[in-house]
Amino acid sequence: MKTAVPSVAGIERQWHVIDAENEVLGRVASKAAMLLMGKHKPIYTPFLDTGDHVIVVNAEKVRLTGRKEEQKIYRRHSGYPGGLSETSAAKVRAARPQRMVEEAIQGMLPKTKLGKQMYRKLQVYAGPKHPHQAQKPVELTLAR
Repeated sequence: MKTAVPSVAGIERQWHVIDAENEVLGRVASKAAMLLMGKHKPIYTPFLDTGDHVIVVNAEKVRLTGRKEEQKIYRRHSGYPGGLSETSAAKVRAARPQRMVEEAIQGMLPKTKLGKQMYRKLQVYAGPKHPHQAQKPVELTLAR
């Protein structure tokens, strides 16, 4: 018996919308990462991008459990000596709320060229509207 490997041209990609309002950040991120990688499909192959496109709306209303709003720290480095900047989750939510969701999802994807290719299929919006109605996205609900 031979193993069937899907061809890149034969992969059908769907569009999914995840509403993050009052959902826990980690649960939204893990569901989105699974869809981006294609692990929900029977043709999943670890070395191919078989995933779908994901749209996350209402990123500003995502929920953090415990005291993460004050204690969680987002770090980035400019590349220069002493260039580390740290920001709390509350300040990140106020300045650019979609960054919280983007970084959580990106952290769950592979750290390779393939992971970067998967990450490009993600769109995150702070509010409830998105400009992707033409792609006929399917609304997803997260199980509680």
